[in-house]
Amino acid sequence: MEYALLNEEIGRSMWAQLVFNCQAPDAGNGEILHLFGTEEQKQRFLPPIVAGEAIWCQGYSEPNAGSDLANVQTRAHLDGNEWVLHGQKVWTSWAQWADWCFVVCRTDPASQRHKGLSYLLVPMRQPGIEIRPIVQITGDSEFSEVFFDGARTAASNLVGAPGDGWKVAMGTLAFERGASTLGQQLQFQNELQQIIDVAKRNGAASDPAIRQRLAHAWMGLQIQRYNALRTLSRPERAELPREAMITKLFWASWHRDLGKLAMDVLGMDAEIAAGAPYELTRLQRLFLFTRSDTIYAGSNEIQRNLI
Repeated sequence: MEYALLNEEIGRSMWAQLVFNCQAPDAGNGEILHLFGTEEQKQRFLPPIVAGEAIWCQGYSEPNAGSDLANVQTRAHLDGNEWVLHGQKVWTSWAQWADWCFVVCRTDPASQRHKGLSYLLVPMRQPGIEIRPIVQITGDSEFSEVFFDGARTAASNLVGAPGDGWKVAMGTLAFERGASTLGQQLQFQNELQQIIDVAKRNGAASDPAIRQRLAHAWMGLQIQRYNALRTLSRPERAELPREAMITKLFWASWHRDLGKLAMDVLGMDAEIAAGAPYELTRLQRLFLFTRSDTIYAGSNEIQRNLI
């Protein structure tokens, strides 16, 4: 609940309006260490996270294990007192700036699907890790491919028991799709307000169809808030309730439609850059980035299957 309140207050700030132009780094690891970590792990990792001195990234998706996370093929084996990793991750936000990565990998070579996975904390600044930024349609590169070729981490950097990786990963997603969504909705509210302001200035608000779409967007935002609060009120917050699946499906489709609405409100200006160096405006960036909302963190099709 405290994390939800913090995200909501950050979402109200001007700082958030600037930062949320790109994907925020994955902060869910702090909650996961608090829930599943050993006392030693909490003492070591939580203070730098709280102080903002350590950046973390999330090693989940792979070329053949995106929405189907259970198909993870990145593997790790024990060599004395260290885990040795081999494999590839993709769409890893902030990888090129991160100090640590929480990696879901297969530690039982004979296992399949959800079984035999483990959750490792891996230092990013070491030999055996190659990071290749991916250029997006917006021109940014806040996420990357990450290759592990003999990268190492201490045996003590295992969260939970060997084979508990799926359970810990689902706990991470529960925070990502639960407590953090209230702050995300404040970002959405800021975007919607900017679109409304533009519509009032350029006369688009006089179009009844545009007014109806703006009203529909506002209603969708209220639905998201009530559903997020309903998710937080569940007693089993460490698990991933069905409401969280509904939340991802709903906000991803809503946000994609908001990007389309922004372009229609801007009219011809939507297709014009102001001049050198031809940076995108916030609403142009919104439209382009929201093309990916219904794909990342579990595609709409996968969310419907889970529901």
